[in-house]
Amino acid sequence: MDKRQSGVMANTRIVTVGAPDDLGLRKVLIDGRSVGRVWSEEELEKLLSREGVEDGHPIRFLGEDGTYWPDQAWMRRANGGIVVFGLLVTACLLFRVGIADSGDALTYGGRIAGFTILVVALVEVIAAAAAVDFWEMRRWNYSGVVVLVGVVITLLCSISVVLLQIGERFTGYTVIAIGLLVWSSMALLELAKCRAWKGLSIPRKIAIGAIVSTLLAVANLAYAQIYVPYVTTPLILSGAEFRESNQVKNGASMYVTAHLYVKNAGQVPVYVLGSIYWIHGGPASGPSEVKPADYELIHDGEFVTPVGHVLNPGEEVAQDVVVEIENPEKRGYEAIRAQTEVYVIRKDRMTMATDFKHTNLEREGWRFGVMCEQGDPRGAKSRYRTTISNSTEMLNVTRGQQRITVWRVDSGDWPRVDVHVSPPGERISFVPTMPLQNREASERYGLSQVRGATAQTPYRELLEKARSTEKGASPPK
Repeated sequence: MDKRQSGVMANTRIVTVGAPDDLGLRKVLIDGRSVGRVWSEEELEKLLSREGVEDGHPIRFLGEDGTYWPDQAWMRRANGGIVVFGLLVTACLLFRVGIADSGDALTYGGRIAGFTILVVALVEVIAAAAAVDFWEMRRWNYSGVVVLVGVVITLLCSISVVLLQIGERFTGYTVIAIGLLVWSSMALLELAKCRAWKGLSIPRKIAIGAIVSTLLAVANLAYAQIYVPYVTTPLILSGAEFRESNQVKNGASMYVTAHLYVKNAGQVPVYVLGSIYWIHGGPASGPSEVKPADYELIHDGEFVTPVGHVLNPGEEVAQDVVVEIENPEKRGYEAIRAQTEVYVIRKDRMTMATDFKHTNLEREGWRFGVMCEQGDPRGAKSRYRTTISNSTEMLNVTRGQQRITVWRVDSGDWPRVDVHVSPPGERISFVPTMPLQNREASERYGLSQVRGATAQTPYRELLEKARSTEKGASPPK
């Protein structure tokens, strides 16, 4: 062999084409240096041309010969497109929930959860970009791992929404969650076939101290800012007391002043959904001996207005009412008693969407105690209704829209207030002896009935005070 032939052989470049990977992509090496990956023979020719390799140059194929190109471009791109679509749908939903909760959640924990959801949504967007690389050229070694993480997140989110929907109303988000659950399951199977985790390398050293410290900090934050506020119960105090009494000059009427109040003595703000007070006359007896039938209603009404009034911690609402008792000398009362009752709901678990819509049922077709089509309780005189939103957007997604309805019911000597929380359009049936029958709403939103302390005073004592302060004109009502 002469020197010219040996020089040509020394300058000959060694071209090697590797075996197809899981997607049919084959690595190309020139003199042991990777220059790219190709799907087909046409792409191989273009790559070699860019690298300055002439046509007809000898090529060494590994695994399979030059006639084996398993890639089906339309199928590969269809699979990749479906994965990208699912990841972007998940990202859009998470962005919607995260943006709403990070700024408008009612609690500190809800806002933290909103920012966390935004981070997860960003991971889904990165996973969608990695999916494009994974089903095209695989330039990034960890693209398959990132796609796998994104699909697992979608699977966990869809499972969570479906589980939270158990016992709730079927909404559009339920359909989306079921669709994403099916999609993520199929995507996981496809990624398992492609062995998407191959690029993952496990670090040899892990900072155990940092991980433990982070977990302790997160646990402390969750306990102090999420758990403690959630389990803290409202402390609402309510009651009544009698003050002055007087009567007109001719003794035809006696006027008694009653002081009514409700105070938020706790740390949780509440909405006052309904309030009522009763002034009864009857026998003098202890609370354990009270029989409702023994008392005659003198006066009743509401003392906290409007419906839905916000009562912040430390705030008190009080009102003095003047009650007229006609022909006081002829009344056979031993004592008169005053009592209050309020319905409250936690402000940190829901928000009133709009002002209460008032309906006077006596003018809207209530006749002879027959139940209306709306499901109003028997004897209802008026109805207040509004929609509410939950404390977080995630709860709005899973629970759907809710509605609060407050009725004022005429039931003889003991009129009452009925409160119910339910989805719009749900028909309601009432049991008068169970004013808080919707236990689920009570636990979710902190809906509670607060019966105030009873004030009772001897009737003759009031009558004697009224005689001693007799006036020539009746006080304004």
